[in-house]
Amino acid sequence: MDPSLHQQQGINHLKKVLEYAPFVEQDGEATVHLTPEDWHVLADTLFALHTPAEMLPEEVQSYRLTDDHRRIELTTGDMRIMVEIM
Repeated sequence: MDPSLHQQQGINHLKKVLEYAPFVEQDGEATVHLTPEDWHVLADTLFALHTPAEMLPEEVQSYRLTDDHRRIELTTGDMRIMVEIM
């Protein structure tokens, strides 16, 4: 299955979050902010478009919505990343 353009954009945002998170990580946790538009593309990719796990970067072990669906929480082998809207 090839990703749609929307999924490709979401996967690209996810990769950027994973690249940036180590720079702001403290005690195994990082908070990364995205614009509202980018956050929604990422949320769509993870939760609405049923993107297969094999399309996502292998660092991502799990993900979920938290804070009344206002935060995406990612878990990797190294840290927990909270993705919030700026």
